[in-house]
Amino acid sequence: PEQPVTSGICVRINTGAPVPAGADAVVQVEDTELVEASKDGSTEIQIKILTCPKVGQDIRPVGSDIEQGQEILCAHQRLGPAELGLLAAAGVTVVKCYAQPTVGVMSTGNELAEPDAALTAGKIRDSNRTALLAQMKEVGVPFVDLGIARDKPDALLQSFTDALDRVDIIVTTGGVSMGDKDYLKQVLVDDLKAKLHFARVFMKPGKPTTFATMEHKGKPKLIFGLPGNPVSALVTCNLYVIPALRKMSGCLQAQRTVMKVKVDQDLALDARPEYHRAVLTFDKGEVAPTAHTTGNQISSRLLSMSSASVLMVLPPISDTLSCIKKGSLVDAIVIGYM
Repeated sequence: PEQPVTSGICVRINTGAPVPAGADAVVQVEDTELVEASKDGSTEIQIKILTCPKVGQDIRPVGSDIEQGQEILCAHQRLGPAELGLLAAAGVTVVKCYAQPTVGVMSTGNELAEPDAALTAGKIRDSNRTALLAQMKEVGVPFVDLGIARDKPDALLQSFTDALDRVDIIVTTGGVSMGDKDYLKQVLVDDLKAKLHFARVFMKPGKPTTFATMEHKGKPKLIFGLPGNPVSALVTCNLYVIPALRKMSGCLQAQRTVMKVKVDQDLALDARPEYHRAVLTFDKGEVAPTAHTTGNQISSRLLSMSSASVLMVLPPISDTLSCIKKGSLVDAIVIGYM
């Protein structure tokens, strides 16, 4: 309006619109009753207010959302929907971000066939590549399917040489155990001159997990050699690869979220620390969710990972502890939807 609003006068405004001069409260239209309207019904002439408005009601002062000089985002903060919305609200359209590493996923083994191939004697379908590529997509990093490399040193070397020009991180499955045709470490150390940081880990599943670094054309490269068993590959991807990707992407909290869960049955302990797959249920009144084992935990049984939302962290067997009793609280690493 051209004139300031005075006592006994009201003006219709839209949600989010500037408050007219002289007005000091906003009343929602559903808290009013029409008394008189214009002949064409387009304008209220007189209304009755059904509530007792207070000064400042439903008015957002300028700067109440973001104050002048206020820090809205800080370094290492992940840009999600809310953060991007904040930047847009502040008129910021360009920010410096960490470049995400590109990940290449490669399976190794003469026994492997593509998922759509008809199986012949001695062959199995390659599930690891599909699972790990899906894991990379879920994490949100760029990735490359590097296919299947055969169990020959020269074939492995050629696959690695081609991949190093395309990706920052190579994730392989298979070829890291103690078999006669597990050539991965040989190719990494002898041919590519990579630095092997570890090649055996005290854990279950995932004992043969291997990690190496190297330079290629002046650029650092990371190689994760994961076990060939499907469960071992996914578990070690969650424990090693994903935290590394988060760290390289600038995330300060690189590790997966850990929470307390209550076990639903007695669990016998292994000689090694075990990452036991489980599904959570949240029961009313309970201080912690209940973790239900996904059944047989052998590392070849991918069904034990299906629908699993956590990895229960079980300690190794000792002289004083051989079993986790039903109802006990243990740490669990969140790996899936709950």
